[in-house]
Amino acid sequence: MKDISKNLLEEIVARKETISIEFKSAQGRDGEGAIPKDVYESVCSFSNRNGGNIYLGIDDNGNILGISANRIEKMKKEFVSAIQSGVKIMPPLYLDIEPYKVNGKIILHILVPNSSQVHRMNERVIYDRNNDADVDITNNTNLVQQMYTRKQSEYTENKIYPYVQIEDFQHVLIEKVRKSSTNINGEHNLMGETDLEILKSLSMYRKDYLTGEEGFTLSGILTFGKDEVIHGVLPYFAIDVLLRINDTERYDDRLRISTNLIDSYSQIMNFFAKYVSNPFYIRKDKRIELRDVLFREIIVNMLVHREYSNPFVSRVQITKNEINFKNANKPVHPGKLHHGEIRPYPKNPNIAHVFHILGLVEELGSGLRKIFELAPILLGGNPVVDNEDHFIVSLPINNSGLSNLSNQTTSDNNQIEHAYLSEEQQKVLSELDEPMSTRELFQLVSNGKRTSSNAFRTQIITPLLDMGLIRMTIPSKPKSPKQKYVRTNLNKK
Repeated sequence: MKDISKNLLEEIVARKETISIEFKSAQGRDGEGAIPKDVYESVCSFSNRNGGNIYLGIDDNGNILGISANRIEKMKKEFVSAIQSGVKIMPPLYLDIEPYKVNGKIILHILVPNSSQVHRMNERVIYDRNNDADVDITNNTNLVQQMYTRKQSEYTENKIYPYVQIEDFQHVLIEKVRKSSTNINGEHNLMGETDLEILKSLSMYRKDYLTGEEGFTLSGILTFGKDEVIHGVLPYFAIDVLLRINDTERYDDRLRISTNLIDSYSQIMNFFAKYVSNPFYIRKDKRIELRDVLFREIIVNMLVHREYSNPFVSRVQITKNEINFKNANKPVHPGKLHHGEIRPYPKNPNIAHVFHILGLVEELGSGLRKIFELAPILLGGNPVVDNEDHFIVSLPINNSGLSNLSNQTTSDNNQIEHAYLSEEQQKVLSELDEPMSTRELFQLVSNGKRTSSNAFRTQIITPLLDMGLIRMTIPSKPKSPKQKYVRTNLNKK
């Protein structure tokens, strides 16, 4: 269990509840969860106002009472289940409880970010934060309207485009969310919902209660829109991904992206899979895919937390000595970010919600923690994170973690040798001079080994697809019985 950070400790030592600080004694019997009901009132009010910090195990006067160690896990589980299910707070929030030790006692900390949405408790009550109190404003029409107006103007992602139609979105992308979204019982809760109903449930179709204007929002267009619609709405939107190992004046390889955020993520991940090794790493008896986890966190952060009103072209650059990410930003807490003192702020919470459903985002702030933890293991250097007008993540390379970069890069990218692939994967690549089915590849590569066809697909075919090294001949129908695969460096037929 971690000791509390300096910033959070200062809030506790002040012993004063404010518009953004709330203390709850949360005393109960050992072994019981018992999250106080008024905790959810504070969560609702903080999310509707400026965000804030809730501390459990501290009384109203700032005296540290602590929480019994026997209650911690039950309280955490109870809170996360309630807050993410939509039972207590609607729309649901994705928060977590972090236990800390203060003066030898355990307290629980809940960081509640400012939300772009108006949240209700128990599906009806709207709470706002006034000084150190949670105030029910449900029946005050003026205050509710002011809240909706404020939320509309605070987030670029909420900008409404009234002439965009449901036909301007990619059904296949919305289908991914439909299949991935589950409720607290693990049930697919969006099955049977139309595309329009799903976008509304994601707050990507909104009404401006001041002007009466309604329609699809920028967040929905960027996440699910067709390319021509995205270009029409944000003509400057692009991500430049460069590899500069041998040709430092220009580049060895380049990826220019200006498509929806879901496909943008996959394309950048495939680029890194081509050039960055993925060493074998075990933590607590579990293998961690260092490369995939590290760059997933950085790339998702870059897409989810960009300030989209800024025309700056996001840039990713790989060199011999450093990997650098630079993104348009609107800093809330400017300055360098340090491990253990991260105060995350969701710049595009609706977009973040979609990436959460797809399993690419966990609780707020976990991505930066993993970057600080995993980058030194893979690359040998400590990350430098600047949170200014541009959000910059610099990953120094101080070991052989990327030793395959230089020997993979040639003037002809078709000659790249993928030394990090398994023997079976390399054999599949060597044989795909012409399209072949899964069955044909399995018979060719297995050589009598006791490997099932499902395992072959999961362990051999799927990773090669994810890395962009092979492609489907019928990409629109992944499960087609006529499906075959071919190397990506062959001309499409």
